[in-house]
Amino acid sequence: MADTSLDQLPDKRVAARYIKGVTLGEGTYGIVFKALDTKTNQTVAIKKIRLGKHKEGVNVTALREIKLLKELKDPNVIELIDAYPHKGNLHLVFEFMESDLEAVIRDRNIVLSPADIKSYMQMTLKGLAYCHRKWVLHRDMKPNNLLIGSDGQLKLADFGLARIFGSPDRKFTHQVFARWYRAPELLFGTKHYGAGVDVWAAGCIFAELLLRRPFLQGSSDIDQLGKIFAAFGTPKPSQWPDMIYLPDYVEYQFVLAPPLRSLFPMASDDALDLISRMFTYDPKNRITVQQALEHRYFSSVPAPTNPVLLPRPAAKGEAVNNIPRPPDLISQEGPVVLSPPRKARRVMLFPGSEGNAYEDGTLLKHSAVTSGNTGGSTTQSKYMPMSVDVDALFGSKPPPRPTISSTDRSHLKRKLDMELEFQDSPK
Repeated sequence: MADTSLDQLPDKRVAARYIKGVTLGEGTYGIVFKALDTKTNQTVAIKKIRLGKHKEGVNVTALREIKLLKELKDPNVIELIDAYPHKGNLHLVFEFMESDLEAVIRDRNIVLSPADIKSYMQMTLKGLAYCHRKWVLHRDMKPNNLLIGSDGQLKLADFGLARIFGSPDRKFTHQVFARWYRAPELLFGTKHYGAGVDVWAAGCIFAELLLRRPFLQGSSDIDQLGKIFAAFGTPKPSQWPDMIYLPDYVEYQFVLAPPLRSLFPMASDDALDLISRMFTYDPKNRITVQQALEHRYFSSVPAPTNPVLLPRPAAKGEAVNNIPRPPDLISQEGPVVLSPPRKARRVMLFPGSEGNAYEDGTLLKHSAVTSGNTGGSTTQSKYMPMSVDVDALFGSKPPPRPTISSTDRSHLKRKLDMELEFQDSPK
């Protein structure tokens, strides 16, 4: 008789319920398949999550996602239908969603009207408001985590980084969100934060819908801050009193904010007012998600498009003719870092060093954060743009990289973001 453990039989029966189809995508922790639920005759999406190297236990990200999604039931939050182990992997069964908001933004065949943008933003904020009412931070808001169904409904997905918040003493990691969507308090290394980080990311998504490209595309944490300050001006202590006390705070050269209209020429006055409130520097004064939903932007004309009538790209797994995104259009110079002597070595370029680190296989371009000691000259960096054209500046030579002393290595590894992948380990 075959040595088959009885506790494996239910897993096999559950797995047999689903007939897997095409692969929809592959991420860090596993693969997502399109499948047919033979019990309900409904199309579903199955995320197969690999276990650890020695198959001991389950990926903690998956467990967090399962725990939270079992409690989050809302029309604008993805539904977890089932979860089962099979052949050494954990399988999460979700309702099938045809596309995501990133595909909408990238598809140049789609024309988004102001009413369409308002509808997508309203659904995004409704899902986020529900999460915040349940004291859940999403912490990974970005367009490809906002899924779109066949009925046009947008739903928040990927809750692997989500956490319960509300305790004033609880500390979190600041290494959350994709960098382009991180709030400035996270970039300055705060360990205490709340719902404002999700609001900032939602503002970045709003801007991306208006511009049809990512709004603030930094190549490192310091470059990201430079992009933010170039867009909205360097914050003054009166705007954000707690800023100077954050763990990774560095002083930036003061620059005035350009008119918001110059960044979003197509936006209405109401849209600009909402954006400005979502991008408020001080998280204590930043608009909440519920306040954003009650903003006059959503009650003014035009009314949000009915989700069923929203333009959508081809469903996942089907051929799509996407045109690459246009390059970053914000070309104005960013502020330089005015570091004190103890921090100057953390951001200054050291000629003759090796090339910069790679991220996603792409050579990172240096930002305009070169700075000498406070007593030295800053002429070289003063007029350097935020994202340097490496080929034009260095020719065929590899660009220099910041020097890192042994005492500052762990601190700088976070500040300069040499690694894209990280293991989230909250306390």
